Amino acid sequence: MSAVELTPPEAARWAARAGLDLPAERHATVAAVANHIHSVVSVLRELDFADVPPAAAYHPVQEKHDATV
Repeated sequence: MSAVELTPPEAARWAARAGLDLPAERHATVAAVANHIHSVVSVLRELDFADVPPAAAYHPVQEKHDATV
């Protein structure tokens, strides 16, 4: 998605392209929510995860539980 915000007519076009029936009164709301999600994701993309291994490298260790206190 570009830096330009999604407009209500574009939201309607994308919904139609995905086969979704989007009522006209929802176009502005859907565009606003999509723009909000895009802004949150763009902040997450700026985070530095260089020292974090990929999820596929995670192997949980089975903990042994004993009921002693």
